[in-house]
Formats: sequence, C-alpha cells, structure tokens
Amino acid sequence: MAAIKIKTALKVVPQCYAYTTPGVPAHDGWTKIGFTERDVETRISEQTHTVGVAHKTWWHMRAAYMTEPYGTFTDKDFHAYLKKLEVPREAGTEWFQIDPNVARGNFIDFTQNHGVISDEDADAAIPYTLRDEQSEAIQKTIEYFTTRKNAEFLWNAKPRFGKTLSAYDLCMKLGAKNILIVTNRPAIANSWYQDYETFFGPQSGYLFVSNVDGIKNKKFVYSREEYLTKIDDNVNGCIEFVSLQDLKGSIYFGGRHEKLSEISDKKGLTWDILIVDEAHEGVDTYKTDTAFNHIKRKWTLHLSGTPFKALANDKFPESAIYNWTYADEQKKKRDWDATSEIENPYANLPRLSLFTYQMSDIVRDRVERGIELADDDIEKYAFDLSEFFSTNESGKFVHDTEVDKFLDALTRQEKFPFSTPELCNELKHTFWILNRVASVKALAKKLKLHPVFKDYEIILAAGDGKLDDDEENEKSFDKVTKAIKKYDKTITLSVGQLTTGVTIPEWTAVLMLSNMASPALYMQAAFRAQNPCLFTDAEGNSYRKQNAYVFDFDPARTLTIFEQFANDLIPETSGDKGDYDSRKRHVRELLNFFPVYGEDEEGAMMELDAEKVLTIPRRIHAREVVERGFMSNFLFANISGIFGAPRELIDIINNMQALEEPKALAPAAVDETTADSLNLNENGEVEIPKEQIIGTASDLFGDKVYADVEDQLAAAVEEIQGNVELTPNPKKDELKELRERFAKPIADTLMDSAREQYGKDLRKSTQNMLERKIQETTDTVVAREYGNYTIQDHQLIKERDDRIHEAQQSGATMAEITKIDEEFNARRLQGYRDMVDNISKKLHSDETVKKAAEKIVETVETEKLNAEKDSIEGSVRDHLRGFSRTIPAFLMAYGDENTTLANFDELVPEDVFWEVTVNPQNGQGVTLDQFRMLRDGGDYTAESGEQKHFDGHLFDEVVFNDAVQEFMKKRAELANYFEPDQKGDIFDYIPPQRTNQIFTPKKVVKDMVDRLEQENHGCFDDPEATFADLYMKSGMYITEIVTRLYQSQRMKELYPDNAERLNHIFAKQVYGCAPTEIIYRICLRYILGFSDEIHIERNNIRLCDTLEYAKNGTMETEMKKLFFS
Repeated sequence: MAAIKIKTALKVVPQCYAYTTPGVPAHDGWTKIGFTERDVETRISEQTHTVGVAHKTWWHMRAAYMTEPYGTFTDKDFHAYLKKLEVPREAGTEWFQIDPNVARGNFIDFTQNHGVISDEDADAAIPYTLRDEQSEAIQKTIEYFTTRKNAEFLWNAKPRFGKTLSAYDLCMKLGAKNILIVTNRPAIANSWYQDYETFFGPQSGYLFVSNVDGIKNKKFVYSREEYLTKIDDNVNGCIEFVSLQDLKGSIYFGGRHEKLSEISDKKGLTWDILIVDEAHEGVDTYKTDTAFNHIKRKWTLHLSGTPFKALANDKFPESAIYNWTYADEQKKKRDWDATSEIENPYANLPRLSLFTYQMSDIVRDRVERGIELADDDIEKYAFDLSEFFSTNESGKFVHDTEVDKFLDALTRQEKFPFSTPELCNELKHTFWILNRVASVKALAKKLKLHPVFKDYEIILAAGDGKLDDDEENEKSFDKVTKAIKKYDKTITLSVGQLTTGVTIPEWTAVLMLSNMASPALYMQAAFRAQNPCLFTDAEGNSYRKQNAYVFDFDPARTLTIFEQFANDLIPETSGDKGDYDSRKRHVRELLNFFPVYGEDEEGAMMELDAEKVLTIPRRIHAREVVERGFMSNFLFANISGIFGAPRELIDIINNMQALEEPKALAPAAVDETTADSLNLNENGEVEIPKEQIIGTASDLFGDKVYADVEDQLAAAVEEIQGNVELTPNPKKDELKELRERFAKPIADTLMDSAREQYGKDLRKSTQNMLERKIQETTDTVVAREYGNYTIQDHQLIKERDDRIHEAQQSGATMAEITKIDEEFNARRLQGYRDMVDNISKKLHSDETVKKAAEKIVETVETEKLNAEKDSIEGSVRDHLRGFSRTIPAFLMAYGDENTTLANFDELVPEDVFWEVTVNPQNGQGVTLDQFRMLRDGGDYTAESGEQKHFDGHLFDEVVFNDAVQEFMKKRAELANYFEPDQKGDIFDYIPPQRTNQIFTPKKVVKDMVDRLEQENHGCFDDPEATFADLYMKSGMYITEIVTRLYQSQRMKELYPDNAERLNHIFAKQVYGCAPTEIIYRICLRYILGFSDEIHIERNNIRLCDTLEYAKNGTMETEMKKLFFS
C-alpha cells in the first residue's frame, strides 16, 4: 500500500529585488523594488511579460537583517525606510525615483541599521492600500454605526485578515477623536503599535497612549500625562491602548490602583469608539462586564479570530457581523492575479488537507462486540472515538490493547502519518485533541513508552497538565512554545486548551481523537495548524510552511462536518437549506483549497471529490445497515411523522415483530391525539406553550413556596448586613459567599419542591443542570451589583486615605482624624447595605424566583414529554425492524442493481409480500398498499371524519438505496461458492424469515457433508450418485455438495470441461425442494448464481413444500412424480 504524500514546508529565499524597464519612457529614472520568496526572474517575468516590456534586473538580495536582532523582513519594511530617506514613490505602486545602485546601497544600510535613521525623519509613515475585504468590512461597519446609537459590531475574521490596520482606517473614516483599544492579550500590543508607527505615526494627527509593558517605552508611545501636554491644533485625537488586566486593576473599574481615570465614566471622557480585540477571550467574567459598563462610548467594535457565524449569532444580529473565513481567504489566494506587481498577500497562508481513516478497520473486533451488546435502540452504534479512548478508575484505557494497536498502526502502516522517518520529519510538531483529561494522561504515558513516539517531547495542555505530582504546572501556551524551542519534535495533547486564540506557528498537523460533532468547534481546532510559519534550520536555510494537515478517524462524522462547513458559509445553503446539487457545488468549491483524502475499497488513501464527500457517510451507514441485516435505525427517517399517522397505519406498525425479539413487543402508544398531548410543534419537536408553563409552575409551587423563598431571601439580607457590621472589611471569598447566599434560598426551596412534585421524573443530571441555571441567574445579578459596589468602595477607601493624609499633614488632632475614619467607614457600610438591598430588589423586580420556577417546569415537563416521545419512536423503530428484516430476502430473491426504494414495491408479487411479512405471533402481514403508505404517505380520513394528510417517508431513501447497492455488491462478491478462500456467504446478511427456517451456518454444513463422505466413501467421485435436500432454506447444503462433485479429481477426468461437468451435476446428480416462493427464488439465485459465464441448461430445484408428504408417508411417490414423471 502506497505511503501518503505529506509536504509541510518548502525551501525559500526571502529576498528583495530591483529592476528597471528601459523601454518605458514614463519609468526613466525609476526603479521597481519588490519582494518574493520564489525565483526572482520568474516573479519579475510574471509582472512584465503580459505587457511585453523588457526589463533589466539590477540586484536581488536576501531580505534578512545582518545585525542583531536577526530575522527577515519584506519590501514593505524597506519601502518605509526609503520614505524616511524622502525617496519619491509613485502612488499605489512599488516604483521609486532612485538609481538602482543607490537603492542597493540603501538596502545594505537597512539590513544593518534596521531602518533607524535621524530622529527628525524617523516618523515617516508609509501609505497603504486596503484589500477588498478590508474595505468591505469598514464600509459595512460605518453604515451600521452611523444609523444606530450605542451600536456594537463584530469582525469575525480569521487571523491574518489585517484587523489592526483595518480598525485604524475605520477610526479615521469615522472621524473618531478618542479611540480606546482593550485586549485580553497584552502580547498583541506590539502589532497595534507597529501598524500605528508604520502606517500612521504622529503626523497622522493621532498620538498613541499606553502604559502596557512591551510597548510603553517605544518611541511614539506617550503616557496619558505626556499626551495632555502635547495637545494642540496639530493633534486630531488619541489612540489609547490598555490591557484588560490593567483596566480591571484600576480603582475606577474594581481594582485598587489610581490609574486610567480618563477611561472611567466618573472622571473620564466619552470615547468615540471602544475596540475589544480577541473579543471571544476572557470577556465573559463579571469584572470585565462591570469594567465595560463603566466606559462611556458611542460605538463598540469587537474583533475575533474565531471565524464562525455560529459563535457570534447569539450576541450579534447578522447585520452587525462581518465574516472572513478560511474559504474566503483561500479563494483570494487562488484567484490572485500573478501579473500584479504586488506579491500575493495570501501566499504565505498554508493550505489545509484532511485525511480521514476508518479507525474501526484497525479494531474491528471491538466494533463487532459493540454491536452484539447493543440493545433495542442502540442500532446506530458507530465507532465512537471518545469511548475508544475512555479510561477506568485506575487511569488505564478501557480498550488498552486496541489503543496499542492504534499507535502501532500510526507508525507502521504506510497510509498513516507517522509510518516512515520521512513523514515523521514532516510532522515535527503536532496537536492531538482528546475528550477527557484522564485520556490525555493515559495516552501521554503510552507515547513516552512507544518505540517511535518516545523520541517526541510530550506536552500536556489539559486539566492540571501534570503527569504526576512532581511536574511543574506551567501555563499551556508557555509550555508548548518553550518545548518547541528546546526539542526537535513535540506532541501536544489537549482536551480543549489551545484550540482558540493562540498561535503556535510550528504546528503542522492536528489529530482529532475525540468525537467532536460541532462544525464550528471542529474547524476552529483544525485551524490551529494553519498559521503561517517561516523557520530556519541549523544551516541557516529558510523554509515556508505551505501545507497543514488534519488527521481524523471517524469518516462519517468528519465528512458530514466538512459538508456542513462548506455550506454554512453560504446563506442560500446554511442551516440545511438548498438542494443536493447546490450543496454539492459548494463542497466542490471548498475542496479546491481544502482537499480531503479517504480510503478506497482496498483501504488505500485517495483524494475525494464532492460526490464522495457527500456519499461516503451514507455508504458507511449503508454498510452498517447491510451488516445488521437491514435491522438498523439508520434505515429509518421521519419517525416523528408517526404522530400524524392514521389509526390503521399505526395498527400495521404495531403488528410488525422481529423474530429476534425474546417476547412480543408492546404496541407503540400512539394515536391521533398523541401529537397534541406531547405538545409537538410543526417540526415534530416538544414545545410547551408559555401559558401552560406559567400555569403549571403556579400550581406546583404557588404563593406559599414563593413566599418561603422571599422570607429566606429577606433573612439572608438581614444576616449578611448584620455580619458586615461585625466584620466591616471585605473577606477573601466575599463574592463567592454572596452568590451562594442569594442562590441558596431560591435553588434549595424550589428544587426541594420540584423533587417532591416530580419524584423519579426529575433526574439527577437535570437537578444539577437546573441548580446551575438558577445559580447563573442569581450570579449575574449579584456580580453586577457587587462589581459596582467594589468600584465605589475602593474609591471611598482612596478618598478616606487621602483625607486622613491631608489631616495628618495639616496637624489635625487624633479626634479629628478618627472622625474622618469613622465617617468613611459608615459610608462604606452603607454602600455594602445598599448593594445587598439592590441585589434583593433586582431579584424581586426581575421576578427571578417565578422565572426560575417556570424554568424548572419547562425543563422537567419537556424532558418528560421528550422521554415519552423517544420511547414511542423507539417502539416504532423496534416494530419497523420486524418489517425491514424481510428486505434482504426480497433483494436476494427479486432484486438487482436497479432496485430502489421507489420501485421496491414493483419487484415482489402481492401474495409473496404479504406471506413474508406475516408476523407469526398474530398472523398479520403487510400489503403493498400499506408499504406504499409508509413510504410515500397520503391522504386519509380521520376518525372524526376530517380529511388529513400523512407525510410518510419513514424510510431514509438515500440510505435505503445505498444499502441496496451495498447488498448487491456483497451478493456478487460472495456468489462464487467454489472459491476456497471465500470468507462468509450472503446468508450472513439475510435474517431467517421463520423460526423454523433458520439458515444453517456454513461451518455446520461443511461438517455435515464431511460426515456424509465418511459414511459413503467416494460418493463425490461417482457420476451416478444422487443427492437431495428436500426442505431447503438457503440452498447451502446443495452448493456444498455441488462444490465437492465439481472439485472431485475423478469427475474432472470424466468431464474435463468445467461447464459440461457442472451441467451434468445439476441435471443428473443434485435435487432440491423449497417450501415457499421466496425461498425457492433465493435458493435458485444462490445455487445457480455462482458465475456469469457458465450457463446451466437444466436443474432439479423445485418449488414444493414437502412437509405434508413427510407427515403422510408419501414422500417417495411424490418425489418421483416431481422429478421423474
């Protein structure tokens, strides 16, 4: 099997070049200065050949600094230097009015001085041109802001969009004077300053204000005090950059330090715009919310590097979001005009590829065991990665041997990513995602012992990150970056950490080892490997990361996610909208720059087209259906439609019974009133009317319970206020205690009442969830009021300390100082009481208690109804399997490659269809008309006389049709029963149709025929010997006898021609009787279907139920009539 092809990086030479075009008068005296990592002449030719212009290349040199700090740069950095030198530049181009040799000298200077020249020229900013998507984001935001007050907008754009430059440009176009930028990640401060210095600088009229470490000592960064002294007619405004940590440390935002007063609503100004960078990180705590609530501003712009609509829609309307995704970026990269004199700005963004493997092929026995143990409603069993990597109480893998097999496969089978030294060298730093912290720890131990993975440094970025108690507990990000610097190869194991908001450029692959089902979360994790990276080896060679990889081990899940991802990016097909062709078109488009590789029939990896991406999950399901004898829940669809079915159809379903069931199935408890009693909406989902929830909550809890809660809250308020007078200074866990004190009366009283009312219907997990919900509701109110109180209290402390200090300095008496202290203590105590009162009032005014009670009712009642609905639907599926089990028999007897759900009813005679589907327990079968109603639906008259419509479609047409094809393929593969290495037979996939017609296993048949030969030595060498099976169920006994006769050396000598030998055997030596029409057709197809090339002219297989002949003692007479008359 061929090894997979992986190439993560390409050797490059970052270099600047200079050329002139002597034949173009307009450019006389001008030099084009550009940048490329490719061959210089190739790049220049792209720009000049289309217009037929001759060029002269003057120089090209490595774009790397020659003095510390070493590193590479691009032409933009050198262009900025030329601007400082006042070299004229043609607007919007890379042409400079300079002699190429002079430019060369300047370039060499630049590599040594890093662009630092005299102070008076150092503030030269270079002009910029926005890309189309940046202009679009800015325009959309301006239109939104200028038509709304206090508007908030989100740029939901993946990394490398250019958010900082675009945000600055937006501020300029809005005419904003006071610009505030807040981030949870101070590390990105440098990019904000760098873009300010490069593209704007002081000459823009805006001054940059910050006290953040890392940039506060930069040349053009001022403190707030310095900025105030600089304000004059030349200053348009201020760009102030603060970290969220600093903000929360300010006395005006809940901290204790006197700083950032200019930002506060109490002492500060009204900001034109607040920009929150990395908005999806760290901005969901009460301190952050409190801080933002105390900033006055006109507009708020949120910047997020998590490009998924689903993560944004909860807070922002669609019109307040600009999305920029991987697909958008890669389209731009692909469609960039190579003739442009600007180097493709998207070229450095790696392309993702996805490899998805059938993990179950590695551990097939575990999968089969899972199916055998499945109970009635678990037929949807498919390989579960999270279950595969689950651990026991001692921390070992439950499937320990199988995990070992998996790791060995990764490193030994050529189609897997670590199977050769070359592949290991391509994947030096990878990110593995699992579902549980315990699984991460168990896998880390195994990897450290593994003969291949022992050479990798294993980093735990999950839970406490410890393999044992001695390992230092460092932050995950620091651990990874430190390890990558120190070790040549690393593997980072994580449950959820590092999947958002961090950049580890060296990661080249992500291994998905959990059953993550959300497209947004899945792709978010996948993109961890897609960050650009230029790295240098020990010899000084530069390499550019060009490709990144995702390795996954659940194709059905993964390809479904890929299809959703491709279509959710486009409005017309998002949320399952759009027809098959349009969805397929979007998948094809995404595949152009996000290729997917999966296994072919032989297990080799192949690139998948759009058709395969869409059909492989179906084929996996279809294979499951066939292996389960068509008794799989994958076969059924729209089961909730049964709640709108006529009484007659429900009776039909209830009459169905699978033979495997140990006892008669109870009828599915559904009638024409069930949908209403379950409160099903038009989508078949439980949706309890609001008035019913309010009414039930009032009945269950009532005024007495509500009054009890109010009394307990009042008592809690009194006790809290009393305690604070005894211990006036805040305690360490004061907020936590307040949260518990206010949540407890509500949660305890309501949950006690709920347990009393609902009993067993209230599951433990539901109780925990509801208690958390109540806690969250009260927490929000408590945290908001406590945050406001903290700000006020800290300011009072500061004011008190200042007053006492003044009094001490002015020589005040001890009595006067004590009076000041007591006055402020009284004000602080009152502030605390007011806060507690405000919490109580807010909880009361928001009707928190009643809403919590209603939430309990809605949750528990919905769960009850869903459980009832699920039980009914499960019962319906159980019954439907009593019918679906007959499908393989029909296919074996009558089906072919053209059989589909749509024409299935045309294959089988009416009487045979009824006979095969009869439930032996009640004598009821299914008619073809009834089957069509299940399949197609139709109009019917309800018991009330009302005309109604039943939608039908209880079978998944796509899965059904795929399963038919899969069955037919199996039938063809297993048809040649003469093949000695043939494993299994088609009857492994056909459930028996009667309890007295169980198919005899092949192993038993072979043993029976062996015994026959021992008792009748040489019987298979005799061309006159005859054999009969007078009550066939599958024809397998006959095929084994035919095989022995056909393979007999004596028979081969007598009939050397294979066709002649077989025709003699079937015409003269073997006889068989099948008791029913369908068994006769099955046996005939099985016995005579071994080859398409050999035609059997005459056979002795007959439709005849010999049971009565055996009972009457007339078997011999009747057989002579049947075969010899």
